[in-house]
Amino acid sequence: MKRISLLLAIAVVVCTLAAPQPAASQTTERVFDQGTVWAITYVETKPNMFNSYLKNLSQVWRAFLEEQKTAGDVVSYKMLNVQNTRDGEPDLILMTEFKNMAVFDQSFDDFDKLAEKVMGSLEDMQTDNIAREDMRTIRSNVLTRELHFKE
Repeated sequence: MKRISLLLAIAVVVCTLAAPQPAASQTTERVFDQGTVWAITYVETKPNMFNSYLKNLSQVWRAFLEEQKTAGDVVSYKMLNVQNTRDGEPDLILMTEFKNMAVFDQSFDDFDKLAEKVMGSLEDMQTDNIAREDMRTIRSNVLTRELHFKE
């Protein structure tokens, strides 16, 4: 019994020593730093709805982002058209650059005020959200942190 306990203790020590160490204990110099935050959405527009969807984006998505730019939360935004897609793949990528992660800590009340300013009411926003479902399918959302090399 003592032998099994000793072997078990040795196995735990060996596994602990063999486990990867956290990044904080690495000795290699970090040559990069954190930058802005990007929210990236991959969209597949439904057949014959690409222009209608972009028209909707120009009225709603753009208005939200311009308000957030004025407030200093959004740095920039972009749309990328994906060429030669296959069935089920996104044909549009929406990218929004935020100044930092703190932007995402705003209250629901703050978002509701922004929605009412841009859309008129939360009910109008909900109606528009439902209508967009007929134009597109969201394939994926990714939140990323830009990295840049230190000088």
